[in-house]
Amino acid sequence: MDAVRVALLREVLAGTEWLRATRRFAGALRGSVVSHGGGLLLVGTTEYEPWHLAAHLVDEAAWSGTPELAPTLVRHDARPSDPAHLSVGLGRLAAARRGETLLVVSPWGSPRSSECKSAGGPGAPLLERVHDARRAGATVLSLGPDEGELVTMSHESLAVPQGTDLDLDTVQHLVSAAAGENAVPTPRGRRRLRDRLSGLAEYLTAPPPARW
Repeated sequence: MDAVRVALLREVLAGTEWLRATRRFAGALRGSVVSHGGGLLLVGTTEYEPWHLAAHLVDEAAWSGTPELAPTLVRHDARPSDPAHLSVGLGRLAAARRGETLLVVSPWGSPRSSECKSAGGPGAPLLERVHDARRAGATVLSLGPDEGELVTMSHESLAVPQGTDLDLDTVQHLVSAAAGENAVPTPRGRRRLRDRLSGLAEYLTAPPPARW
């Protein structure tokens, strides 16, 4: 989903709690990684890996001049033979320390970890590692479940329960875009590429001037 589609989606959601919630969560994410500076760890479940969110956060980090937003994707089935950016396994969570931020993305949750695993949510092994990371001082954020152990141990969470109007992938696009926009403003005289594109779009869609 590109910037134009995100902008259109925001127009549709204007005035709704969804838009406020995603911006609040994005602000918490940005504030954590920028103020602590320890790095961002991104992990999903055995059934769901947040590939697209990782890619969009990398883009937003570059466009906004906020390198702290670029995440390390932690994978459940990572192998030493994988490319470097895809070879980080769950053991990385055990090494999480104070100052780092851990973002967990899960399709949905459940009050008990055993049920979470059967439903595609975070199973007990992942929950244990998230708990250890929090106990070591990492800031934990969760995106997806609306209840359960993961939400309980998160410092900040954004619920995307089943049966809502927006799916998890769409919410991730809104969060990543808002996280980049909440970055420190670009110094005067250097307009962001997105600002220039916005101005160009307004120019191209404006009605022709009246002729006398």
